[in-house]
Amino acid sequence: MTSVINQISKLAAVHNVPDPKLIRKHNIKLGLRNADGSGVVVGLTSKGCVIGYEKALKSNPLFDREDITIQIPGLDGDLSPAEACYVLLNGHRPTHSSLEAFLSHMSDYSQYDIRPTEGRLYYCGYSVKDLVNACKDSEEEGFNETIYLLLTGELPKASQLQKFHDEMTHRRSIPMRVTRFITYASENPDQMSALHRAVAAMSLVDKNPNTYSMSHQIDQCLDLIAKFPAIIAHNYNAMLFRKGKGHGFINSDPHLSPMENFMHMLNGQKPERFAAKLLDILMVLHAEHGGGNNSTFTVRSVTSSGANTYMAISSGIASLSGYLHGGAAEAVVDMMADIQKNVRDWNDDDELSSYLKRILAGEAYDLKGKIYGIGHAVYTLSDPRAVILLEKAEELAKTTGQEHVLSLYRNVARLACQLVQEEKGKRVSPNVDFYSGFIYQMIGIPKELFTPLFAMARVSGWCAHRLEQITQGRIIRPAYVASIEPRKYIAINKRRG
Repeated sequence: MTSVINQISKLAAVHNVPDPKLIRKHNIKLGLRNADGSGVVVGLTSKGCVIGYEKALKSNPLFDREDITIQIPGLDGDLSPAEACYVLLNGHRPTHSSLEAFLSHMSDYSQYDIRPTEGRLYYCGYSVKDLVNACKDSEEEGFNETIYLLLTGELPKASQLQKFHDEMTHRRSIPMRVTRFITYASENPDQMSALHRAVAAMSLVDKNPNTYSMSHQIDQCLDLIAKFPAIIAHNYNAMLFRKGKGHGFINSDPHLSPMENFMHMLNGQKPERFAAKLLDILMVLHAEHGGGNNSTFTVRSVTSSGANTYMAISSGIASLSGYLHGGAAEAVVDMMADIQKNVRDWNDDDELSSYLKRILAGEAYDLKGKIYGIGHAVYTLSDPRAVILLEKAEELAKTTGQEHVLSLYRNVARLACQLVQEEKGKRVSPNVDFYSGFIYQMIGIPKELFTPLFAMARVSGWCAHRLEQITQGRIIRPAYVASIEPRKYIAINKRRG
């Protein structure tokens, strides 16, 4: 078996590596990224808007010339170089709007300058910073308001929010059949795998899982969003119970707020109010991040095929489990533990920077050459979620005696951003994962649940995008260019080697 695996590995390495010449020839956007690193625009969404840079047209040495005019036979008057180019390609004089569209199209060919900006994040047009501030200033938790906003596109009135809260509270408990499934399927300690299995199992208790009725689709989405906390808590306790630890299954308490209830289901105790409020803010910050993030795009892609709700949401969980996406918060905590172990003086920039260089070179920690929690596909100067979480981490570190650890986080963030810019020429900043795991630790959330909690928040965004994709109703099908020419089949008895 080992020889077969080695053979496949060797041949795959030969045929699966993209040819740089073909990439340039066909203007291929690997990873759906433009040559300048920005994302390829593939759709419209009203749910989330992520801003981390500005695009500005590069100065065009020909089109920007004002001292040159061109005359074309058959057309009256002088033309600018841009107008002349348009005429030669299209056969007629451009209007003002068609000329702008033409220039924009020409700019698609790597003619943009990317200008870093402070990061901004909007949910249905509302700044996430404003949503979090509203949570902070209110006695109530804000996650239900965020869910309502993402699903409907509108902020709820007080009466609407109360009805929504009551509805979600009513839906919290998971069916006994799924509870039994979780009990007997808990041998694998991987909590994202456990969540994936349980969500798929939810289809077994749905009498009509493959419905195309929009009202039933909404019903399924509400049910999953409301039940995710119980599923995650039960998965974790089932794993502990099999090891002779933990509390077994703890029922939902309808008298507790959503985050109080989740933390109660983990250990049977009502949490401190500040911890529940902080977890609520984390849920709001993780709820949505535009249609282009890997898990949301996966949900939209699977939805576009006509797959049911459980299949689509399970695909999002699968995507989020990756260490380059949702799993990064856990990777940050492990990396920081490794740094604490191997760097003697956390305030010595030279010693700390030297070790970070080794991590970046693939010589230390997990040897993957990545400083986790640093950099983002869209954000450049700052991730607005990380800015908010740093403020919360500072408040919490003072009350938990973890200020020295937070100081290390700050030093790593500062030096890592400098190193990445020096070695890769990219402006980067700490992302949301850099501080979220540290905060989870300080409020007593087990490391195994960092990524499931990301899913607990993001399922609201996934469901909102699923409903939007169903409404838009077109299958997602990007194109791939073949990297190998047609070959003539050779009979097996004539093959050499």
